[in-house]
Amino acid sequence: MDEDYGLSIGWVIAIYGIAAAISAFGVLRGLQIESESYMLMGLAGLVITLTTLPICLRRNGGGDGSTDAAIEMDRLRSQISKMTKSIEHLEETMILSDDARRVLNRHKERQLLRGAIEEDIERGEFNAAMVLVNELAQRFGYRADAEEFRQKIDLTRAQTEQSHVQDEIRKLDVLISEHEWDRALIEAARITRLFHDSPLAEGLRHRVESARQRYKVEIERRFLMAAQDDRIDEAMEMIQEMDHLLSEAESEQFKEVARGVIGKAKENLGAAFKLAVHDRAWDRAASIGQRIIDEFPNSRMAGEVRELIDTLRERASTVARD
Repeated sequence: MDEDYGLSIGWVIAIYGIAAAISAFGVLRGLQIESESYMLMGLAGLVITLTTLPICLRRNGGGDGSTDAAIEMDRLRSQISKMTKSIEHLEETMILSDDARRVLNRHKERQLLRGAIEEDIERGEFNAAMVLVNELAQRFGYRADAEEFRQKIDLTRAQTEQSHVQDEIRKLDVLISEHEWDRALIEAARITRLFHDSPLAEGLRHRVESARQRYKVEIERRFLMAAQDDRIDEAMEMIQEMDHLLSEAESEQFKEVARGVIGKAKENLGAAFKLAVHDRAWDRAASIGQRIIDEFPNSRMAGEVRELIDTLRERASTVARD
């Protein structure tokens, strides 16, 4: 008896296994060839197989078969009825056109589109967001929603662009404060090209040129004041700065004063050099001598210092060792 029962259960499982495999094959085949009929039949077979298998196993397991079987049959009829309605609804949906499905699912698609637009705006992908906004208006007819999003995109884009422009202008102002005029002009041109629609990017070249002009006036004034007060070292620094800032025509008015400053600077260095040699301060004499060579390379004084500089350095080295 046990063997018959085992054989009966085994056959039931085998039969239902084959039925489930055939149903699954039908679903897969329907997906492969895009056949709605295959898919529907496969889905129906799978549902029926998986629903009725527990009942058959229970009935074959013995016990109060009549009562249990009646209950299970009622439950089976109810499940099959629900399954039939679901399959019918699925079939009705599958035979609809894409446009008809979109109408039925428009509420869900509206929510999905709104969420996608919000994500694009948050990431700063404004062009992608605008494409979805047009889709929302043209294909689904939600023009009020689309207009709301357009205003939000325009506002967020303007705020983001303004923040970027302000960051770039702050970098430009650093170059201006460091008197990097050539680099500042290049940066001003780049910002203007990149943010040509922003009012903040207008007139950046004029901003650099105005700052440069103010700095030139300041340097000229400092040079004249230093020359007047015989602050020769400071005046010499201003002369070097003016060489980079002023054109030849602009520097013409300062040439006479500059000659006087340069002459005094040379005289002062010559006197300091002679004093250092007289005091046998060989290291200081060598340092001043090198300045004379660097700053007045074509002067007779520089030629005389060149003849002595090696000796001065050798003596300074000897003193340091002693």
